[in-house]
Amino acid sequence: MASPLTHAATGLALGFAFRKPGDGARAWILGAFAAAAPDLDAFGVLFGIPYESPAWGHRGFTHGLIFAVLLAALLAWRAFPPERRRRLFFYFLLAAASHGLLDAMTTEGLGVAFFAPFWNERFFLPWRPLLVTPLHAPHLFGMHLYGARLFMVRMAELTTVWPCLGAFAALAAWLRGRKARPAEPLGQEA
Repeated sequence: MASPLTHAATGLALGFAFRKPGDGARAWILGAFAAAAPDLDAFGVLFGIPYESPAWGHRGFTHGLIFAVLLAALLAWRAFPPERRRRLFFYFLLAAASHGLLDAMTTEGLGVAFFAPFWNERFFLPWRPLLVTPLHAPHLFGMHLYGARLFMVRMAELTTVWPCLGAFAALAAWLRGRKARPAEPLGQEA
Protein backbone atom coordinates (compact mmCIF):
# COMPACT_ATOMS: atom_id res chain seq x y z
CA MET A 1 0.00 0.00 0.00
CA ALA A 2 1.03 3.57 -0.46
CA SER A 3 1.55 5.34 2.87
CA PRO A 4 -1.45 6.70 4.78
CA LEU A 5 0.08 10.17 4.49
CA THR A 6 0.13 9.99 0.69
CA HIS A 7 -3.43 8.65 0.57
CA ALA A 8 -4.65 11.51 2.80
CA ALA A 9 -2.69 14.06 0.74
CA THR A 10 -4.42 12.75 -2.37
CA GLY A 11 -7.80 13.39 -0.76
CA LEU A 12 -6.73 16.91 0.15
CA ALA A 13 -5.44 17.64 -3.36
CA LEU A 14 -8.71 16.46 -4.91
CA GLY A 15 -10.52 18.86 -2.60
CA PHE A 16 -9.21 21.83 -4.57
CA ALA A 17 -11.46 20.80 -7.45
CA PHE A 18 -14.63 20.33 -5.39
CA ARG A 19 -14.66 22.52 -2.30
CA LYS A 20 -16.54 25.78 -2.22
CA PRO A 21 -16.55 28.59 0.33
CA GLY A 22 -18.70 27.64 3.27
CA ASP A 23 -17.86 23.92 3.22
CA GLY A 24 -15.54 24.44 6.17
CA ALA A 25 -12.62 22.32 7.29
CA ARG A 26 -14.93 19.34 7.66
CA ALA A 27 -14.90 18.76 3.88
CA TRP A 28 -11.08 18.73 3.79
CA ILE A 29 -10.86 16.41 6.79
CA LEU A 30 -13.46 14.01 5.42
CA GLY A 31 -11.80 14.05 1.99
CA ALA A 32 -8.48 13.04 3.55
CA PHE A 33 -10.28 10.42 5.64
CA ALA A 34 -12.10 8.99 2.60
CA ALA A 35 -8.80 8.62 0.76
CA ALA A 36 -7.08 6.83 3.66
CA ALA A 37 -10.03 4.86 5.12
CA PRO A 38 -9.77 1.78 2.87
CA ASP A 39 -6.61 0.79 4.73
CA LEU A 40 -8.63 0.18 7.89
CA ASP A 41 -8.86 -3.36 6.53
CA ALA A 42 -5.19 -3.79 7.49
CA PHE A 43 -6.35 -4.20 11.09
CA GLY A 44 -8.05 -7.43 10.02
CA VAL A 45 -4.65 -9.12 10.37
CA LEU A 46 -4.97 -8.57 14.13
CA PHE A 47 -8.21 -10.57 14.07
CA GLY A 48 -6.84 -13.42 11.98
CA ILE A 49 -8.30 -12.33 8.62
CA PRO A 50 -5.92 -13.46 5.89
CA TYR A 51 -4.53 -10.84 3.53
CA GLU A 52 -5.97 -12.69 0.54
CA SER A 53 -9.52 -12.91 1.93
CA PRO A 54 -11.85 -11.50 -0.79
CA ALA A 55 -14.22 -9.81 1.60
CA TRP A 56 -12.18 -8.38 4.45
CA GLY A 57 -8.56 -9.08 3.54
CA HIS A 58 -6.25 -6.22 2.75
CA ARG A 59 -6.95 -4.64 -0.65
CA GLY A 60 -10.24 -6.51 -0.87
CA PHE A 61 -13.72 -5.01 -0.54
CA THR A 62 -12.64 -1.77 1.17
CA HIS A 63 -10.38 -0.95 -1.77
CA GLY A 64 -13.12 -1.49 -4.36
CA LEU A 65 -15.44 0.90 -6.12
CA ILE A 66 -18.59 -0.27 -4.30
CA PHE A 67 -17.00 0.61 -0.97
CA ALA A 68 -15.97 4.00 -2.37
CA VAL A 69 -19.58 4.72 -3.38
CA LEU A 70 -20.94 3.62 0.02
CA LEU A 71 -18.37 5.60 1.98
CA ALA A 72 -18.87 8.73 -0.14
CA ALA A 73 -22.65 8.54 0.27
CA LEU A 74 -22.35 8.08 4.03
CA LEU A 75 -19.97 11.02 4.44
CA ALA A 76 -21.86 13.40 2.15
CA TRP A 77 -25.34 12.60 3.40
CA ARG A 78 -24.50 12.50 7.11
CA ALA A 79 -22.19 15.51 7.31
CA PHE A 80 -23.56 18.13 4.91
CA PRO A 81 -26.82 19.91 4.04
CA PRO A 82 -28.75 18.80 0.93
CA GLU A 83 -27.51 21.60 -1.35
CA ARG A 84 -23.88 20.46 -0.91
CA ARG A 85 -24.29 16.69 -0.86
CA ARG A 86 -24.08 15.88 -4.57
CA ARG A 87 -20.89 17.85 -5.17
CA LEU A 88 -19.22 16.53 -2.02
CA PHE A 89 -20.39 12.99 -2.77
CA PHE A 90 -18.34 13.09 -5.98
CA TYR A 91 -15.38 14.54 -4.10
CA PHE A 92 -15.48 11.80 -1.46
CA LEU A 93 -16.06 9.15 -4.15
CA LEU A 94 -12.94 10.18 -6.07
CA ALA A 95 -10.95 10.45 -2.85
CA ALA A 96 -11.94 6.93 -1.75
CA ALA A 97 -11.45 5.46 -5.24
CA SER A 98 -8.00 7.07 -5.47
CA HIS A 99 -6.87 4.74 -2.72
CA GLY A 100 -7.23 1.62 -4.83
CA LEU A 101 -5.57 3.31 -7.79
CA LEU A 102 -2.51 4.25 -5.75
CA ASP A 103 -2.29 0.75 -4.26
CA ALA A 104 -2.56 -0.76 -7.74
CA MET A 105 0.62 1.18 -8.60
CA THR A 106 2.69 -0.61 -5.96
CA THR A 107 5.35 -3.21 -6.67
CA GLU A 108 4.19 -5.90 -4.25
CA GLY A 109 1.13 -7.61 -2.86
CA LEU A 110 -1.77 -9.38 -4.51
CA GLY A 111 -3.31 -6.44 -6.35
CA VAL A 112 -6.56 -4.57 -5.71
CA ALA A 113 -10.08 -6.03 -5.86
CA PHE A 114 -11.64 -3.03 -7.63
CA PHE A 115 -14.92 -4.85 -8.31
CA ALA A 116 -15.41 -6.66 -4.98
CA PRO A 117 -17.74 -8.09 -3.81
CA PHE A 118 -19.07 -9.00 -7.28
CA TRP A 119 -15.73 -9.98 -8.78
CA ASN A 120 -12.82 -10.72 -6.46
CA GLU A 121 -10.02 -10.77 -9.03
CA ARG A 122 -7.24 -8.41 -8.05
CA PHE A 123 -5.48 -6.02 -10.40
CA PHE A 124 -2.34 -3.95 -10.70
CA LEU A 125 -1.87 -1.03 -13.06
CA PRO A 126 0.79 -1.38 -15.77
CA TRP A 127 2.84 1.46 -14.23
CA ARG A 128 3.98 0.46 -10.73
CA PRO A 129 6.48 3.00 -9.36
CA LEU A 130 5.46 2.81 -5.69
CA LEU A 131 6.96 0.59 -3.05
CA VAL A 132 4.70 -1.02 -0.47
CA THR A 133 4.56 0.45 3.01
CA PRO A 134 5.03 -2.48 5.40
CA LEU A 135 1.90 -3.69 7.24
CA HIS A 136 3.21 -3.15 10.74
CA ALA A 137 1.43 -0.76 13.10
CA PRO A 138 4.39 1.65 13.54
CA HIS A 139 4.75 1.91 9.75
CA LEU A 140 1.02 2.37 9.20
CA PHE A 141 0.95 5.45 11.36
CA GLY A 142 4.25 6.92 10.23
CA MET A 143 5.95 6.31 13.59
CA HIS A 144 8.78 4.25 12.18
CA LEU A 145 11.16 7.06 11.27
CA TYR A 146 14.25 5.09 10.38
CA GLY A 147 15.28 2.35 8.03
CA ALA A 148 16.26 2.16 4.39
CA ARG A 149 12.99 0.53 3.34
CA LEU A 150 10.82 3.33 4.71
CA PHE A 151 13.13 5.93 3.20
CA MET A 152 12.77 4.28 -0.22
CA VAL A 153 8.96 4.14 0.18
CA ARG A 154 8.80 7.83 1.05
CA MET A 155 11.14 8.86 -1.78
CA ALA A 156 9.14 6.90 -4.37
CA GLU A 157 5.97 8.67 -3.25
CA LEU A 158 7.60 12.10 -3.02
CA THR A 159 9.05 11.85 -6.53
CA THR A 160 6.04 10.32 -8.32
CA VAL A 161 2.77 11.03 -6.51
CA TRP A 162 3.37 14.29 -4.66
CA PRO A 163 4.42 16.38 -7.69
CA CYS A 164 1.24 15.23 -9.46
CA LEU A 165 -0.84 16.13 -6.42
CA GLY A 166 0.77 19.56 -6.22
CA ALA A 167 0.24 20.21 -9.91
CA PHE A 168 -3.38 19.07 -9.73
CA ALA A 169 -4.13 21.21 -6.67
CA ALA A 170 -2.45 24.26 -8.22
CA LEU A 171 -4.31 23.83 -11.50
CA ALA A 172 -7.66 23.33 -9.74
CA ALA A 173 -7.08 26.40 -7.53
CA TRP A 174 -6.06 28.47 -10.56
CA LEU A 175 -9.13 27.39 -12.54
CA ARG A 176 -11.38 28.14 -9.56
CA GLY A 177 -9.79 31.58 -9.28
CA ARG A 178 -10.37 32.30 -12.96
CA LYS A 179 -13.97 31.15 -12.70
CA ALA A 180 -14.61 33.36 -9.67
CA ARG A 181 -13.18 36.49 -11.31
CA PRO A 182 -15.62 38.54 -13.36
CA ALA A 183 -14.83 38.57 -17.05
CA GLU A 184 -13.39 41.79 -18.45
CA PRO A 185 -15.34 43.29 -21.33
CA LEU A 186 -13.61 42.98 -24.69
CA GLY A 187 -11.89 46.07 -26.04
CA GLN A 188 -11.23 47.74 -22.68
CA GLU A 189 -7.70 48.34 -21.58
CA ALA A 190 -6.61 48.22 -18.00
